[in-house]
Amino acid sequence: MIGFIGSVFSPWYAWSGRRDPADHCCINVVSYGPGGRFTMTDRGRAALHQSRDALQVGPSRMAWQGGSLVIDINEVSGLPLISRVQGQIRLTPTAITEVEARLTANGGHIWRPFAPSARIEVDLSQGHRWTGHGYFDANFGTAALEADFKRWTWGRYPRAHGGTTCFYDGIRVDGSTLALALDIASNGTAAQIDPPPLSRLSRTAWRITRDTRCDAGAKPRQTKALLDAPFYSRSLVQTQIKGETVVGVHEALDLGRFRSPMIKAMLAVRVPRRADWP
Repeated sequence: MIGFIGSVFSPWYAWSGRRDPADHCCINVVSYGPGGRFTMTDRGRAALHQSRDALQVGPSRMAWQGGSLVIDINEVSGLPLISRVQGQIRLTPTAITEVEARLTANGGHIWRPFAPSARIEVDLSQGHRWTGHGYFDANFGTAALEADFKRWTWGRYPRAHGGTTCFYDGIRVDGSTLALALDIASNGTAAQIDPPPLSRLSRTAWRITRDTRCDAGAKPRQTKALLDAPFYSRSLVQTQIKGETVVGVHEALDLGRFRSPMIKAMLAVRVPRRADWP
């Protein structure tokens, strides 16, 4: 689940010239497996309401309540399975970090891993009801992603000691590289570490190039495909960190693909625009 103000993957926002982020907001919900749905409605500024503790976009809302982030969802999924997606997600962090990482030298893109370790409760209308471990982060930017990056990969791997290791790797438009590795303990303390070597993963069905960090001599592998799009993939990946075999969520983003007018036209089918809100 992602809340957007300035929906970076919306073709409508790109076609608008990205002049008004508040006029292109969204709460994106994706579920997997039987009954899986994809919702990503681009909404106008009339649908956006913010306060110190809450963000509401149209019929869906997230708000801090007693130390938990409570997300009430009321959306309609996109093609090919159009249906209403309703329910609630409750995320309770074990701790909040102080990390603010610059992804570009000028600070035009910032990553905030607020709660890399959290407890999550899910109850959605398509039968997705479960509890487990979750994660909460945010990205902030003053420029389009494709203006500053060619591609990036990201991975979040829960560890046996109760903490989390995160890797953020990318190639910027100017040819420089991003190589960030963090160990974050369950109490929220974070330490930057020397990243293990990059190791190639298999390409996706859309032939997106992917890699992640892995101990020398070991080999990472995808254990489950979650979301496979022409410019983006999300999957579960098994890798090895300091001798420990771990499984976490991995994302790969090809911004060269995302620049394509054809890709944006394809996205418009999955990302409807609803400018008005009563």
